[in-house]
Amino acid sequence: MGGHRALVVERAEVAAVREVPEGEGPLPVRTVYSGLSAGTELAFYTGNHPSLHTSFDPELALFRTDRAAVGYPITRLGYMEVGLVPDGGLVAMTYGHRTAYLADPLRDRIVPLPPDLDPLLGIYVAHMGPICANGLLHAAAEVHGTDVRDLGDGVRGRRIAVVGGGVVGLLTGLFARRHGAGEVVVLDPTPDRRAAAERLGLGVLDPEVGDPAVVLKTRWRHGPGDRGADVVFQCRGRAAALALALRLLRPQGTVVDLAFYVDDAAAVRLGEEFHHNGLGVRCAQIGRVPRGTAHVWDRERLSAETIGVLRADGAAVREHVVTDVVPLDEGPALLADLAAHRRHVIQAVFAFD
Repeated sequence: MGGHRALVVERAEVAAVREVPEGEGPLPVRTVYSGLSAGTELAFYTGNHPSLHTSFDPELALFRTDRAAVGYPITRLGYMEVGLVPDGGLVAMTYGHRTAYLADPLRDRIVPLPPDLDPLLGIYVAHMGPICANGLLHAAAEVHGTDVRDLGDGVRGRRIAVVGGGVVGLLTGLFARRHGAGEVVVLDPTPDRRAAAERLGLGVLDPEVGDPAVVLKTRWRHGPGDRGADVVFQCRGRAAALALALRLLRPQGTVVDLAFYVDDAAAVRLGEEFHHNGLGVRCAQIGRVPRGTAHVWDRERLSAETIGVLRADGAAVREHVVTDVVPLDEGPALLADLAAHRRHVIQAVFAFD
């Protein structure tokens, strides 16, 4: 297939589109769309990503400073790809923003996309959608342990707050609504994100107007001294957002945390609501499903659940969540503009000829 061009971060605040190794597998994949995960990718672009400074030891499950970090250049950036395979079918994969890839079916996860799904929305099927589905799975495990039968087991009929109106927050809100949540409210300080949530049919609240914890706890009463959200999905990578999530919870509730943090946790005051209300924080990143559920809830099932949500709400996602579709060559300028706050996107997508 020849050389493949990719969006690469050469060093902090320097990105380029250049040729990269084509891969080592037998299956050629030509990229059609690739979605930008702004939070993670900007952390690499700005130099704040922890893997640039420490090395993760998978055996000890520790970040270690006594081993070499990943370092620059970052040549595999991104994890939301839709590609065309030789038989003419479309697949969802996670190989980065590049024009093509030689996949190895024994190593790479390849998810065939159904013909009735908008191909652009396939960017969510392999990884981003399963991240959100895994959040609901963890909420269900809080209630049912290993006996989770349905993603609605933790949200059905319950009052749900979502902190953060980016892609993860909006998709998680749609998952919760699809699976029977009694009410879903998205909190985000950015007007464009609140507007998108509202157009998706979700409730919204501006966390910078008044005290949102007082607002929701006044509205959501379970009994004497028992007010607030049953579950909070924390989807904004700021310590202050986690602090807000804890304040929104009813006593003995749980924050299901889907955020990726690069700042410290000074804003999270563990001596306040966390301590006095007996709260919990459950990390639900895609690397792990709840212990004891992997035999039923694998990544393939989470992708299938994602396809279900996209079939139901895909037209609205395409209209209100996907804000920018640009060619790959605009990638370096887009990262620079986002890092400098000259431009705001919810979901940017690179389109390939």
